[in-house]
Amino acid sequence: MLGLKLKTDPRWVRLVESNIEEILTDHAWCEQKAATNAIFLITHNSEKPELVAELLEIAREELEHFQMVFDIIKERGLTLGRERKDDYVNQLFKFMKKDGSREDSLVERLLFAAMIEARSCERFKTLSENINDKELAIFYRDLMESEAGHYTTFLNFARQYGRSIDYVNQRWNEWLAFENDLITQYGKEETVHG
Repeated sequence: MLGLKLKTDPRWVRLVESNIEEILTDHAWCEQKAATNAIFLITHNSEKPELVAELLEIAREELEHFQMVFDIIKERGLTLGRERKDDYVNQLFKFMKKDGSREDSLVERLLFAAMIEARSCERFKTLSENINDKELAIFYRDLMESEAGHYTTFLNFARQYGRSIDYVNQRWNEWLAFENDLITQYGKEETVHG
């Protein structure tokens, strides 16, 4: 469904289990950044009421997820560390086309967001199916479903606002190919995308 070319090796979960505080801290900040991205899209496209309404809901959900992760961190006596740099997301950002019309820029930002949601969804699925911690397995299963919904929303809006469905589908296939090459460099750290 997500179109991702490469699945996460389940052995990545063993890394995650070796440092739960790190994955939870990284995850919390990923949720904060996702909310910020939704607000960025709203700010730059406020004349599109349907987009604004949907992205307000996504921003609210992402902040709720941030709160949920933070609550787990507190309940476990762990500490929310400082915000982490996300090299994976930064590489995706560099792939975004920065030229073209305002609509083209919107489509690129929507595809960028869809890609992050797709990989996060896939990672949460891998965690939910392989982590030994039952509480976190259920937690990540629930979040996987939410991320899948966000992915679909972003991709559908890209198709709605793009110059044509064919163009957006072609560009999405380019994103998928780029991400396939990119993700081979990751899966070696106890972070959501690392």
